[in-house]
Amino acid sequence: MLNTHPTFETFVAVGDSFTEGMSDPDAHGNYRGWADLLADRLAIDTPTLRYANLAVRGKLIRQIADEQVDTAVALDGALISLAGGLNDVLRPRCDVGAVCAVFEQAAAKLAAGGGHLVLFRSTDPTRRLRSSARLMPRIERLVEFVDTVGARHDATVVDLFTARVFDDPRMWADDRLHLSTEGHRRVAEATAQALGLPGDDDWRAPLPAAAPRTWGDRRRADARWARTHLGPWLARRATGRSSGDGRAPKRAELTPWR
Repeated sequence: MLNTHPTFETFVAVGDSFTEGMSDPDAHGNYRGWADLLADRLAIDTPTLRYANLAVRGKLIRQIADEQVDTAVALDGALISLAGGLNDVLRPRCDVGAVCAVFEQAAAKLAAGGGHLVLFRSTDPTRRLRSSARLMPRIERLVEFVDTVGARHDATVVDLFTARVFDDPRMWADDRLHLSTEGHRRVAEATAQALGLPGDDDWRAPLPAAAPRTWGDRRRADARWARTHLGPWLARRATGRSSGDGRAPKRAELTPWR
């Protein structure tokens, strides 16, 4: 029987830590992530799949546009994913209009290359990070704009924003900012299904109930998180540094996927 779902010979991923795969370590200590997992799925139908991942952690949308988009266009991918802007809205001073404008320019340039574009409605952080409620107007504006851009370019838009499973702390790494291994698996499945690939996994399904934690356990975890993750993050913001400074793209060229 012939396949009735789309197939792609090449896949190019563009973005920040979300697309790089933090924090989903593989057996060799490298980061894997949803894009690698999606490449696995694509390679089932196309064993000759070639895959590039230009994403670098910590990048703002302007950096993604300046450093990755032209390269992605030159690679001429049949499938191209773009995720970005969330690092911008997490910062204290953010011009959301400017972020949206750069995102639109990047998406338009990628779509003009002829490949099929995949965009993401980012997850809703308010139920897992109490302090994020003040950022919701920015996040909602960015999510709504992704819908507009997706419709304009006939893109596949993966809706993570309404999936309440991402409220579960187990979907996130210890830093509470990056997806866990299970979180990346769910995003890969969501993207595959949005593209029309076969799958019977309900990626929105809640995880099995976890044992309740005591008040003391939660406070100790909060203190450990602040010391290990929040403090260094604030220090980098104060000095204008980024976790991606000097870091090369994950897969800079279209090469055969294993």
